[in-house]
Amino acid sequence: MAHQASDRRDQAVRAAVEQGLLTEADPVAGLLDIAGVRASAAALRAAFEEITDAPVLHAFAVKAAPLVPVLRLLDSEGVGAEVASPGELALALAAGVRPERIVLDSPAKTRAELAEALDLGIAVNADNLQELDRIDDLIRSGSGSGGSQLGLRVNAQIGAGAIGALSTATATSKFGVALRDEGTRELVVRAYLDRPWLTRLHTHSGSQGLGLELMTQGVRAVYELAEEINAAAGRQQIDTVDIGGGLPVNFATDEETPTFSDYARALRIAVPGLFDGRYGLVTEFGRSLLAKHGTVLTRVEYTKTTGARPIAVTHAGVQVATRTVYDPASWPLRIAAYDAEGAPKAGAAVVQDVAGPACFAGDLLAEARELPLLEPGDVVAALDTGAYYFSSHYAYNSLARPGVHGFHADPGGVRFSTVRAPQTVRQIVAESGGDSPDALL
Repeated sequence: MAHQASDRRDQAVRAAVEQGLLTEADPVAGLLDIAGVRASAAALRAAFEEITDAPVLHAFAVKAAPLVPVLRLLDSEGVGAEVASPGELALALAAGVRPERIVLDSPAKTRAELAEALDLGIAVNADNLQELDRIDDLIRSGSGSGGSQLGLRVNAQIGAGAIGALSTATATSKFGVALRDEGTRELVVRAYLDRPWLTRLHTHSGSQGLGLELMTQGVRAVYELAEEINAAAGRQQIDTVDIGGGLPVNFATDEETPTFSDYARALRIAVPGLFDGRYGLVTEFGRSLLAKHGTVLTRVEYTKTTGARPIAVTHAGVQVATRTVYDPASWPLRIAAYDAEGAPKAGAAVVQDVAGPACFAGDLLAEARELPLLEPGDVVAALDTGAYYFSSHYAYNSLARPGVHGFHADPGGVRFSTVRAPQTVRQIVAESGGDSPDALL
């Protein structure tokens, strides 16, 4: 599978060069392997079908790739949408995702956001007890005719992974109700008993850098809370557990590991009662669905040697790889080298830096990396960039957002479809107040 994906990638890089996706005007381009995305969606569905007969809604974390065609592709593969802002909700609706297949999570929902979700019938996970009070008020005032499924996010406080800033289940995480804080568990149980319409529990303990053992511990803690609430209610009030996402991605090789099946089986071992048919499930995977299927391409503009180290200066840097540039130890990128025709670059490996175009010294895609010696006109590919690298654009130096192109690769050739057109200089000026140059005079 990994070999097939790398073959498709090589084929797509050559085709991107031949078909003019990299130009003087647009020296950066994102590629998305459509077959790879479909395969990941199928693997996700199959993994959970193997462990439960209960209903499962897989909702893609839109933040990982807020692109309407991507959401529509995933929807066609049976994957809904998890949204965390009015913008993400609008994208999901524009993609044709049905409201009953959308889940709204956010730590800072306004009354207007909540009212819209309740009226549309979108599932809502409240982040805190104050938000439950706000939902009470909205329901009393007539909102909620859409039949939304409602839940509460709890923080199982299982600890941090290797990347602290991404860990969502630490003792002091901002997300959800802290389950282990003194007196909180009793407050949560009471909140459910006071609200018969509260039928879901939500947690999101996973993140990049967190192992399966901790992830399953978080799910087990929430399952035990659901059992406690249902026992106190004397009925199965909670009928669905939303286990979030956060399956880590292997950024070291082409292998997809851990797999969705690995995680599902680990869950069944750790929390068998969750899969006996009594509970429906919701998942919210993002990075693990798309990361391995995206590639950022950029042309090498110049090369130089500084302090005896070769440096290849490209057009892709902090504007597309923000996390990598500012935290390279946590977010290293694999780099593949291609020649000016888009063929894999041959030659002995040489230690060199791959730099971006921004005006600060740390704007590096890779530092001291062994690659065939890069030359002007060569093509650099940043691998595993299908998630977040197309969404986290950073407008440093007013650098343009690159175009994103989906591709089908088969023996007959490569067909590209534009997911997002490259940003133009005219659009950069318009976004920067170009229509109001005298506003401050």
